[in-house]
Amino acid sequence: MGSVWLLIAITAIAGVGGTGMGGVVACLFRKDSDKTVSLLLSFAAGVMTAVVCFDLLTEALHTDEKAANVWLVVCGVTIGFVVIAVLNMWIDKATNHEVAHIDENHPRTADSLEELTHANHLREHREGRQPRSGLFLAGLVMAAAIALHNVPEGMVIGASFATTVDQLLTNRGGMIMAAVIGLHNIPEGMAVAVPLISGGMSKARSVGVTALSGAPTILGALMGFLIGAISQTALVISLSFASGAMLYVVFGELLPESILMWKSKLPAALAVLGMLTGLIIIYL
Repeated sequence: MGSVWLLIAITAIAGVGGTGMGGVVACLFRKDSDKTVSLLLSFAAGVMTAVVCFDLLTEALHTDEKAANVWLVVCGVTIGFVVIAVLNMWIDKATNHEVAHIDENHPRTADSLEELTHANHLREHREGRQPRSGLFLAGLVMAAAIALHNVPEGMVIGASFATTVDQLLTNRGGMIMAAVIGLHNIPEGMAVAVPLISGGMSKARSVGVTALSGAPTILGALMGFLIGAISQTALVISLSFASGAMLYVVFGELLPESILMWKSKLPAALAVLGMLTGLIIIYL
């Protein structure tokens, strides 16, 4: 029982604390630096990749004396990847409402980086061309979407800790994954808080709502932890699903967003640095 409460505490820091910190950052710095966020996302993506490849998948393939069924691991990774991909497609459809911008002087093709990142749309929002009520509603929808998105992310943390039920604090892979997901939640918290503040909600309430959107991470962590503790096969499935979910977050969200935010070679360098950092922490 003590391990469960410790898991809840660790996950709360990563989920509630991470998104809440994003809300605080949104209140203090309304104009975030694209370059800084780009490097932050790239580094987090590298660390996540290292944890998945050198810890989660390795543990899934060797949960006991003999090697696990490789096809079971492949199926688990595939299901985890697809589930998160479909969930994110739904979130994008629900939250990324287009601002009308096509006219005779605006080409319909995405012919520039600014067009791809919709920077002109963000500028229109900030200039107040979208009603405040619309921004407020967009913030609430984003909060609900992020809350739902945080459940499988919590499962990743829970599955990471399921390999050491009685000694959670010594599980480096789990601690690293919790820290990286907490870092990943900061820009997500900013995405929730900015439209809420712009829509008229007080900064304190915006931070509160943003932090609450990270609470489902705890539920996901408990699910991943309890499923992984049932049996060796369940642990393999849990770890494989978590690996697939994180691989989508890395290659479907973090790296593409990082590259679009700053067209430079440095994000790639930070991703490699993140992988090496994760490798050092796991094996030292």
